Amino acid sequence: MPPLSHLLAVFVISFAILSGGVLAAGVPQAGNRPLRVAVLENSPPMAYRDARGELTGFSIGIMRALCEEMRASCEYHVTTLDEVVDALAAGFYDIAAVSLLETPERRAKVLFAKPYFRSISLWFARPGVLPGQPGMRVAVVHGSAQERYVQARGWELLAVRTNGELAEPLRAGLAQAAVVPMSSAINLMKLPEFRELGLSSTVMPDPELGGDASFAIAPARPDLKEQMDAALERIKRNGTYDRVNSLFLPFRIN
Repeated sequence: MPPLSHLLAVFVISFAILSGGVLAAGVPQAGNRPLRVAVLENSPPMAYRDARGELTGFSIGIMRALCEEMRASCEYHVTTLDEVVDALAAGFYDIAAVSLLETPERRAKVLFAKPYFRSISLWFARPGVLPGQPGMRVAVVHGSAQERYVQARGWELLAVRTNGELAEPLRAGLAQAAVVPMSSAINLMKLPEFRELGLSSTVMPDPELGGDASFAIAPARPDLKEQMDAALERIKRNGTYDRVNSLFLPFRIN
């Protein structure tokens, strides 16, 4: 018969393994590594860098709240809108904490969590200049639903890499109009140099330019959808969502 000390050692090791298994099952995990979260860095007020260079914004604030609610360790990787869906589909990231409209093309590549707000798009141009008017070059963000909309109609476009760059082609006269998501329009209208252009704004009623915006999930991580959906409901109930909303946006978007 093995000595008592040996039996005790086996019992302690077995108990530790079982306990670790129970704990691991009770806490959402992404293997043995943090969740890789793709974010933007020049899309205020949704995602940008503050005066200290730290990533912040409404989308990033919501993602951090979800990570805390899921008890998951998350690490943030900066990308751009035109690259994020393909990189997520290829497994470079687990989650894209980017406000994405669910287009058929995107649904074919990635999964979507529950929507975290509703979006609309605005047309910015000088008074009297209408969408589709000949001779207009339209500024959009590369990889956006707005870019696909303009391309589908055969309008001349000028694509920039980030939402934070939308004002420049208008100021420089390289574009005469822009199709802009509401979240980016909030930031643009705060800029004195943008207001000096004297542009008027019109809501674009086309369904492909508005609707529910969601975070996306890598197809290899379907387990994250249920966790994220449940976490989003909890932060809406416990007031965290509203606190993040108030911190970054001047109105309720939920």
